[in-house]
Amino acid sequence: MKRILAAGAMLVGTAMSAQAADLAVKAPYLKAPVLAVYNWTGFYMGVNAGVGISRDRVQHDFTNDSLYLAPQGAFGGGQIGYNWQGDSLLGPIVYGLEADIQGAGLSDGHTNVGGGIGGLTPTAYGSKVDWFGTVRGRVGLATGPVLSYFTGGYAYGNVKTTVTEGGVAAFSDNRTAGGWTVGSGVEASLGGNWTGKVEYLYLNLGNRTDTFLGQSLNSEIRENIFRVGLNYRIGGNSLYSPVVAANWTGWYLGGNVGSGTGRDRSSLTANGTTERFNLAPDGINGGVQAGYNWQAGNWVYGIEADIQGSSQKDNKTTGSLGTIAYDATLPWFGTVRGRVGYSVGQSLFYATGGYAYGGVKTKVTQGAFGGTVDKTQGGYAVGGGIETPFKLLGLFGPNWTSKTEYLYVDLGSNTAIVPGTVATLTTNVTEHVFRTGLNYHFSTPVVAKY
Repeated sequence: MKRILAAGAMLVGTAMSAQAADLAVKAPYLKAPVLAVYNWTGFYMGVNAGVGISRDRVQHDFTNDSLYLAPQGAFGGGQIGYNWQGDSLLGPIVYGLEADIQGAGLSDGHTNVGGGIGGLTPTAYGSKVDWFGTVRGRVGLATGPVLSYFTGGYAYGNVKTTVTEGGVAAFSDNRTAGGWTVGSGVEASLGGNWTGKVEYLYLNLGNRTDTFLGQSLNSEIRENIFRVGLNYRIGGNSLYSPVVAANWTGWYLGGNVGSGTGRDRSSLTANGTTERFNLAPDGINGGVQAGYNWQAGNWVYGIEADIQGSSQKDNKTTGSLGTIAYDATLPWFGTVRGRVGYSVGQSLFYATGGYAYGGVKTKVTQGAFGGTVDKTQGGYAVGGGIETPFKLLGLFGPNWTSKTEYLYVDLGSNTAIVPGTVATLTTNVTEHVFRTGLNYHFSTPVVAKY
């Protein structure tokens, strides 16, 4: 009996030891990690840089012409602001207030036309913007660490205008002008407290009439601003680390819409005299794009082609004492570009550049005479942008992305005799394009979970 009990005890002990051993080697139970929720609320400050192009219409009774002065150049500065994030039917909504100040080098001294009696007095115009600033509200929709927004508010800047007649300074003005601004942009997290943005602003700095030497000069000050920025969020999501880079490899197809502003340096030579002026077609662009991406780690390389229809037009420029009217249009254009970018989580920051081409039409009319110079011109395009997952009310799946992009397009120079005249027109066509688009990716989806 004792032997039986002892054997039973040994069996029980052995079983308990085996169970203890099994418990010892089992993996501990761990909860799934919680994905950090990105919140835009808080103060931020940062820096920015970009390019600007003015479209300042002037009407001068000394020349009887309507002309566009087009100061262009680079600028840079800083901004500070505050965001509040809340909820809405469309998803997380962000309200903000931002102020910025910029040093600038936008200038133009190209325009020189005939003025005075018989148009025999060479009249040159100069325009410069050396600083400007804005105080704006912002409102946008947040998709995790990506914010798409509209912005608008007060704008101000220093504007210098000069008029020289027959080589003698006739007018000079240096003033601070005020007005309003509207625009849009996309801002995305770079990790920690850092964010990057791309933004477009339209500045209207008002109209002005100046009188001098018995003459009248009417000016309209309009600026188009394209810039990128870097912000540091004070007390923001300092521990936020972007999720693994999205898979961008594969084909995609999409559409886009945006605006364009031209700065076409032009001249007309007839009867031994030459007038220099800017043609400034502006309007809406829209079209389609297709491309392919290759990815190596976080780096993304691609090629993209697009074709655009355009309403860009300038039919207000006149010359030769108001007797010659110009009607410049850009009916269509396209590009074939390479792209190189870096994927930060679900956001792709990229630079792009390549070949550009487009149809350029300029109609020149003097009374019952005139004709149209119509040519397809080629050149180059450079720019950059941000592409991010697109999600709105659950209407779009994980294969969709949106992009916001700036392009500088140079279609080169063309010299031609205006049909039906003896005048020679020379035009160098350059365009600033800001657009947003949607892409559908045919390969592995770009998945965004926030």
